[in-house]
Parts: sequence; structure tokens; C-alpha cells
Amino acid sequence: MRAIFSELPKQINRAGIFLAGCGTAEDRHSLSNLCAEIWPGAKILTGSDRDSGLAAAVGHGDGIVVNAGSGSSVTGRRGDRIENAGGWGHILGDTGGGYFISIRALRLILREYDLHRGEVQLTAKILHARSLNNLDELVRWAQTADKMEIATLAPVVFEAAASGDVRVMEIIEEGALVLCEYTEAVASRLHLLAPKVMLLGGLFHRDSIYTHAFRRRLKKNLPDARVATAERAPELGAAWLAAEMDELTKVRAKPAENKIDNLAAALTEQRNPRSENLEKMSARELVELFVEEERFVQDALRGAIVDLAKAIEIVTGALRKGGRLFYVGAGSSGRIGVLDASEIPPTFGASSDLVQGIIAGGVTALHRSVEGAEDEESVGALAMDERGTKDVDVVIGITASGRTPFVLGALGRAKSLGAKTILLTCNPAIRGDELGNLSIHLAVGPEILTGSTRLKAGTATKVALNIISTGAMVALGKVRGNLMIDLHTSSTKLRDRAVRLVADLANCDYNSARERLEAGGWNLRAVVNQIGK
Repeated sequence: MRAIFSELPKQINRAGIFLAGCGTAEDRHSLSNLCAEIWPGAKILTGSDRDSGLAAAVGHGDGIVVNAGSGSSVTGRRGDRIENAGGWGHILGDTGGGYFISIRALRLILREYDLHRGEVQLTAKILHARSLNNLDELVRWAQTADKMEIATLAPVVFEAAASGDVRVMEIIEEGALVLCEYTEAVASRLHLLAPKVMLLGGLFHRDSIYTHAFRRRLKKNLPDARVATAERAPELGAAWLAAEMDELTKVRAKPAENKIDNLAAALTEQRNPRSENLEKMSARELVELFVEEERFVQDALRGAIVDLAKAIEIVTGALRKGGRLFYVGAGSSGRIGVLDASEIPPTFGASSDLVQGIIAGGVTALHRSVEGAEDEESVGALAMDERGTKDVDVVIGITASGRTPFVLGALGRAKSLGAKTILLTCNPAIRGDELGNLSIHLAVGPEILTGSTRLKAGTATKVALNIISTGAMVALGKVRGNLMIDLHTSSTKLRDRAVRLVADLANCDYNSARERLEAGGWNLRAVVNQIGK
């Protein structure tokens, strides 16, 4: 991207840069920073190609833009509200775009060859378009071609459909149908009964077979829609948005100054006077300091006994009513939540849906840092929506500082949906009353390494979650005495544990206990219940 921008004119006053996939504030922030390096004196406005397409097609007005180029997306606006559908990229989505249509056509060619050794008229057209000689060369080309190269075959596919190839026409109809369904969904969410629908992108040139297929399909389910082809390209929309930009408009994703000040004041961000000379300590002295600091973890947990007991009761009540427990966190806090959630199925025989961990940045953040993933409240709120959070669920937001936007956004959204909410923090200055039904404060004090909450804060958090989840599972009857009677015997270690458990309860030897379990299909609870009769 830097190389492309460097080739553009340097003397500009303002620029509108709108790119596919630039959907979050962090994306816009990164793009703005890059543009500022190339054009340091210019006013820069950045965003998604959805934004520029909407501006080009409907200006400030209401309407729906259906974009079908190499990819596809549907974007609608009514007043200040924006609704989207599609546009997930060519691997998972972009149904109805040029890549979708072209890849379906290539698969048709190979399927017909494999099943019937038949010649599809489309085969010759595609080979000619790519200057290839046979199917082997076509396959090798497709395996190395990128999305854009594959999508360039769409006009060839349209030509074959127009010539009467029924199987190719089915591909066209499939793409048009999905885009119509997306359009109808966006119109429904925006409560637009007779929406203005603007067609944008290379597949929708005025009289294309695709345009006619889309219009025909949409007419059936959205008969009052006013469909037209957009006159202006998205590039003009980008220029128009940049021209309208306020004098001081610049996209920045940094938090407000008062939020930074609040974070700096958090106890977890303070310096620990006992560790101010770490580099001068011997290895033994360092270890002794770490061990000594762990007493603050115990003190913090002891001080939270009442609240931890309340948390067990809240979680148990939710699970008994058919609800689920969600842990939500970022960084170390998120990883700890995901870890505890992942241990519930094998330990207690519960469904993997019962306790779920949500981490800012998704699965990638489990093994490496995802910069900026925690900085948007809206992303945390969206995570609650995407998991289908209901009023019977309970959400525990984990944030050592008590300030993480992703977590606060998730708690706020969960609360608005009627779910029970609990804030778990290591910052005693955070009240959290407005965020949840309960706030748990683990005041472990400043970290040995300033701000590194994977240390004492992480330890205290892990123990707290262990207490809450174990307490709830005990209350749900998944433990007898101190034995896990619902554990999944899915490994050699767990089967051995199950055998020893049965031997203990039945007062029999190891081999007899194993025979009981084998006869019972390794259903530990069933065998334990038989022992109790």
C-alpha cells in the first residue's frame, strides 16, 4: 500500500481513501497514519469502500446500494442508521460477486468432465480468455491465481449464460438470488417498504444479464423497490466525502485524554516500590520477591469471598434456567477466561456451549497480541449480539484495570439485553454499579513489572474464575463429595481417573472398577448412580 501511495501526487490538500475491509476504527487509524506519512500536510478521511459506494450512489439520502464487482456487499442507510449484509471476503462470503460466479463456473467445468467426460461450451471460452491449452493448465492457473484474476472470468461466464447454457445460467441466478435476499434483509431491518436500490460495480452494467436476473428476482419479494444503476463510481464518492470533510476532521482511534488519565490512575498501573531495582537483583532474590508478592493474591481473594459467593449464586441461577455463562476479556484476561471455559466440558461433562470464552481479537489473540482489538466498545457489544445473548444468560466481564472498552461494551450490551452481568476487576477504584449486577474487586496491588497484569492480577483472576465455575458445577450436581462424576472419559488419563473414582466409591479393586465402566460404555455418571442404589 505504501508503494502505491508513493506513486501518487505529493502536493494535495485532502484525500479520501476508502478500501475494502477497512471497517474498524483501528483499520481507519492505521490507514490514516500511513497516509499522513505520504501526505503530511493534507487532511485525510479514511473508511470502507461501502462508505464511498453509498456516497456515490445515494449521496446524503436514504437507500440501499448493491455492489457486485470482484466481491459483493449490500449496504443500506435510513437517516443515521446503517445496515450491512455480505462483504465477508471471498473465502467466507462475497456471494454474488465476480469471484463467486467465476469459481462456480470453473467447478462446473471440472465436475462435468469428471462425471461425463463431456465438453462444456464454457470450457473453450475460458481457455481462450486465459490463453491456456487444456484443463491441466487451467487447474494450475486457478491454483495460483488471486481473487481478482479469477473474477476476471465473469464476463466470459455471462456470455455463456446469454448463449443459452442452462447450467451456467443457474450460477447467475444463484448469485442474483443471494444478493436479493441480502437486499430484502437490509430493507427489512431499516423498515424500508419501497427502497431506492442502486446497483454498483462491474457486474451491473446497464443491460447485463446479471442486472436483469437481479431485477427479476427482487421484483418477486420487494415489488415496490425502485431499482436503478448508479451513475457515479465509488471513486467519486470518496472524493466527494473528502471535499465535504470539516476543517478539523481527521480519523483517529486513540482514546480520549480523560480515559488515558483514568487508566494511568489505576492501581494496576502504579509502580511497585518493592521491585524498583529488578535489574540489580540476583535470580534467587527475584524468585523470593515473586513468591512474597503472591500473598497479595491470597489477601485479595479473601477480601472478595462474599462477592465470589454471590457470583456463584448468580451463575448457578442462570444455568439452572437454561442460560449460559460468558467470560469476556482482552489480552491476558481474555485468555484466562477462554482457558477456564475450555476446561468445563472435559471436567464436568457439560456442553461446550454452556460456558464460553470471548476474547478481543478472536482466536488469533490466544497466541499472539492483536493490537487495538480491545479499544472499541462497539466490537464488544457486537460480540454479545453475535453469540445470541439472552436474558437468561450471565456475562462476566474481566478487566484488570476496569477500563477495557471491549469488555465495557460487552457488559453494557449484555445488560441492555436483560442478561445478568458481573464485572471482575483488580482496580478497587472502579465501582462498576452501572455496568453489572455485581462487581468483584481483587485488589492485588501494583505488579512487580509495572502494568503487567499477567502476573498477580492474572493469578487472582484465574483462581476467581476457578472458584465461580467450580462452585456453579457443584451446585448443579456434577460433583459427588470431591469427585467429578460427570467427567468425559476421553483420554487414557481421564479413563484412569474414572476407574480410580469407581474403585473408591464401590470399594472394589482397580480391575473390577474398570470392568464396570467398560460394561457401562464408560458412562461414569451411570455407573456411579448404580453404585449408589
